[in-house]
Amino acid sequence: MFDFLIDGFGVALTPLNLGLAFLGAVLGTLFGALPGIGPINGIAILMPLAYTLGLPAESALILLAGVYTGAEYGGRMSSILLNVPGDAGAVMTTLDGHPLAKKGLAGPALGLSAVSSFVGATIAIIGLTLFAPLLAEVAVMFGPAEFFALMVFAFSSMAVMMGKDPIKTAIGAVLGVMIAMVGVDSGTGVLRYTFGMAELYDGIDFVVMIIGLFAISEILLMLEHANRQDASDEMPPLGRVMVSFKELAYCKWTMLRCGLIGFIVGVLPGTGASVAGAVSYTTEKRISDKEGTFGTGDMRGLAAPEAANNASAAGSFVPMLTLGIPGSGTTAVLLGALMLYNITPGPLLFSERPEVAGGLIASLYIGNVVLLALNLPLAGLFARVLTLPRWVLVPGIAILAFAGVYQLNSDLTAIYLMLIIGVFGYLLRKLGFSLAPVILGYVLGGLMEDNLRRALSISGGDLGILWQSGISLGLWIAAALLLVVPWLMAKLLARRSLDGV
Repeated sequence: MFDFLIDGFGVALTPLNLGLAFLGAVLGTLFGALPGIGPINGIAILMPLAYTLGLPAESALILLAGVYTGAEYGGRMSSILLNVPGDAGAVMTTLDGHPLAKKGLAGPALGLSAVSSFVGATIAIIGLTLFAPLLAEVAVMFGPAEFFALMVFAFSSMAVMMGKDPIKTAIGAVLGVMIAMVGVDSGTGVLRYTFGMAELYDGIDFVVMIIGLFAISEILLMLEHANRQDASDEMPPLGRVMVSFKELAYCKWTMLRCGLIGFIVGVLPGTGASVAGAVSYTTEKRISDKEGTFGTGDMRGLAAPEAANNASAAGSFVPMLTLGIPGSGTTAVLLGALMLYNITPGPLLFSERPEVAGGLIASLYIGNVVLLALNLPLAGLFARVLTLPRWVLVPGIAILAFAGVYQLNSDLTAIYLMLIIGVFGYLLRKLGFSLAPVILGYVLGGLMEDNLRRALSISGGDLGILWQSGISLGLWIAAALLLVVPWLMAKLLARRSLDGV
């Protein structure tokens, strides 16, 4: 295991990869600081550019992973200073972060969030180092039936834990699966959802889907609110950014507990930082909020979601690298980046492409240290990005989006398709749908269909193969429990409240 990590550092410490890790950390922090941009949009914009520049697979992944982890750091800035979450994962940060800023503690709040993010990410990266190779060895025993059951479990986990409305989450996932079905059926040659258009025979390109769904829809939302008064004038002064030892000691157990919670939640397929932040905050409030100070500017209320968010980001790499299942919407995009390089994530990645898996894990250690070193002394500089007007942001994002899609496809049809998907994503967001289930359904849908067909081919059409082995049966049971147990608990709590009345 340690030989594997040492080889990974040999890859990550090359001058090119070190520079890319640093660049990813800086760009990620900037993307995260801008409300509404977040890690998915940042990666979606940079992914085609990294590919067309001819970067090796491990270098491109190091850059994009740096953007991911950097955006988790950067998302706290607008949450604390403006009470506007940088992305969904930073929503819980506003509860105590902004009250601290209004008390004149904006600088210490930013410093504490940086340290909490570092602690949470470190716990998760160590967990990734220890458990990913072991899980990969177990995953080698997975056949098509086991992978199909695993994806059913991923959809169950997503429906229960992602978003406030499970029905809308399920609908979004189904829409993603339907989009994945577009094109010629590889098994039968039947045309599906092509509407007679030859351009759709090969399906919808992953980059077109990602940039349209996230970047273009975000541009449309920005244009919708173009006349809204900027909140940058209300940004409080930072003062000192370095957090004191007394403040760190006050929050040390919170950071450790919530870092562990964030890692566990991140490993579950289809969850992400928003779920990790909510679970950690509510858990820590029950444990530590004896005086009722959470929500009024308690340092522990800020440290809890920040440690969990970054731990979840690193934890989501575990199912992606070992099983080929995205742990979050952002890792679904990173999964697509690997597919651009014809690399299949899964248990064989560690043996067939150790430079990719090992280099990525080692770069997470390096990037985490870089992010802490950047975010403590330069928090004030990064915070200035919040003052950028929309007339600068919108054209900049649009240019990168159009250039990335055209460079990769050299076809105007891809541009038109990107715009159509962007309008579709904008309408979904206006209707209150989260886009993460859509992209997870898109990524998992094709894999799910392929594994179902392989399993049925092996069994001669006998459905019993899907739950024949102990692993697949256990996954089916876990998926059923995920769907049933929360419903039963809600019924029980409702009954108890009625009895109390």
